[in-house]
Formats: sequence, C-alpha cells, structure tokens
Amino acid sequence: MRRLLLPLTAGLCAVALAGGCASSSAPPPERSTQAAAPLARANELQDDYRTVIRNVLPSVVQIDASQSLGSGVVYDSKGHIVTNAHVVGQEKTFKVTSATGGQPVTARLVSTYPEQDLAVIRLDNAPQGLRAARFGDSSKVDMGQIVLAMGSPLGLSGSVTQGIVSATGRTVSEGRQGGGTGATIGNMVQTSAAINPGNSGGALVNLDGEVIGIPTLAASDPELGGGSAPGIGFAIPASMVRTIADQIIRTGKVTDSGRAALNITGRTVVDDAYEPAGVAVVSAPPDGAAGKAGLKAGDIITRLGDDPITTITSLAESLASRKPGERVVVRFTRATRAQETTVTLGEM
Repeated sequence: MRRLLLPLTAGLCAVALAGGCASSSAPPPERSTQAAAPLARANELQDDYRTVIRNVLPSVVQIDASQSLGSGVVYDSKGHIVTNAHVVGQEKTFKVTSATGGQPVTARLVSTYPEQDLAVIRLDNAPQGLRAARFGDSSKVDMGQIVLAMGSPLGLSGSVTQGIVSATGRTVSEGRQGGGTGATIGNMVQTSAAINPGNSGGALVNLDGEVIGIPTLAASDPELGGGSAPGIGFAIPASMVRTIADQIIRTGKVTDSGRAALNITGRTVVDDAYEPAGVAVVSAPPDGAAGKAGLKAGDIITRLGDDPITTITSLAESLASRKPGERVVVRFTRATRAQETTVTLGEM
C-alpha cells in the first residue's frame, strides 16, 4: 500500500484556520502544484493496477479437483492451462472457472511434472475468445519491482494482492504435507505479495501485464507451529514455466528438464551424535554422471563444489542451482577415507 505524505505546510494552514486565521487567500500556485503531485502519482499507479487487473484477470482460472482447490493460468488459445502439480495431485479431471465469473467447464490432465511442481491441463471445450496470458522475461525480474498475485485464495475467486519482488534466485524445498510434491526448486522469485492456500498455480504479474511467475509456496514459520510467514512467498519463474509447459504440450511429457543431477539414489546418514552427516549413495548406475566419475554404492557424499552436503535435501538444493554439463568437484568418504572426484553433471 502506498501512503501519501501531504506537505507540512498544508497541515499548518489547517491549524491556523482553526485558530481563526484571518487570511483566506489561495496559496501560491507553485505550492498547489507541489501538493497535487503526490496525489497525481498515486492516481497514475492506481490506474496502472486497474489496467493490469482488467487485462490479466480473465486469463486466470480457479481449478476445482475433488481433493484440492487452486488456480491456473491460460497458456494458449487451445485451452491449455498451466498450474502447480500439487494442485492437480493424482486427479485426471477438473472443473475450471474463470476468475471473472461464468459457468465452470471441464478439463483433463495433459501431464504433470512433480520435480518442478508444474502441470498442464486442457479444457474439453475451449470457449471462443479465450484469452491467453503473456509471459515475461525472467532475466528482467529484479528486486523492488511492483507485482500483483492473482488467484483464488481460500476459494475466493478472482482475488488480487499486491507487493514487490523481494529477491530472485531463491532455492526452496517444498514439503509433502498438505499434498506437496517434495520438490526442490531453484531460481524462484520471492515476493511480499500475499500467497495463501488456493493462490497456488495462479499468476504473479508485473505492471506491464506480464506473468513473471507461478505462485507456488508460502514460507512457514516453525515458531508459529508451521503456519505461514506473512509476506514471504515464492513463485516459479516464467522461463521455467515455459520450458516445462511447451514440452508437455508438444510431446505429453518432459524430456529436457534443464535441471542438473548426479544420477544416483541416495539417503541421508547421521554421525555418532545422530546429526545429519552426508548422503550415502545407494546406487550409482555406471552410465550416470556419478557412476562415470567413479562414485559407487556405499560412498558418502559430503560436499558438492563449495556446498557442504549433510542431507538429501541439501544435495538437491545444491544441484538445483547448477546446470547439466557443469563440471563440479564432489567430496566423499569411502570406507572412512576422504576422497574427491570431478563429476560432469547429468540431467534429471
């Protein structure tokens, strides 16, 4: 919310008048101009909000599955809608309602990609005039940009909240509670715009009317019993949304995730004090990235590049910030002996 700070001279004049100020002459023209400037800027910003909402909200929908309720964004005129994988869950059919109202229509799952918490569904009968959203350039998203989050929080269809981009490049691990996929997602956009249950899968929009991300997570505060931490939400960047959605629409599955992997199966191990101490390799296929570099079952990974590895989650978070083909030094323990090797990362 933007506050208007009226010039101090206006307040002083009001006090003087209340005390019987004799002069009733108008203030000098330049003072009137100065006083009006903040109001004019506020009105311009308000008009920007209204324009963005008017242009984008028709491309936002509410998705009603039998076990969940969330939001989605119209991706193209053929009726494809992008949303979160945790919104669709295990469901195959859905009822979809435009954020601007109207009768619900049926939709079916095209495919889901839980590793990035994204999914695509398609309307059975796309109405004429269906308006697809415009997706922006993730590389131009920067801290301080004003953004609007659009969706159906708590089932309140067509709701809009306002905030800024608080940070970019966040790596966030999603829990499995409440239907979460457990995914670790890199390069997320952090925002102060309120992200509440039901906002998942909706649109995070800049003032140019472009979708810059798909709201997915709200931070939780352990001191609040796991409740949401106000003003800390995360959205999957538009570039990743397009990468995944385009593949699903074209081939029905994701064949090129763009996400780095060691190509192992692993588990967290603890030390003598029962503290997490690394990731034990359960299996490392010889044709995978780790296997080619000489890692094998029983090795305990303790560092990836400069990142200490103590849990399977910390390993996933380190990999989420890297790209397939990147060469990285992996430190590990084999039969109590510390060793290291250089791995050319594979793809998830």
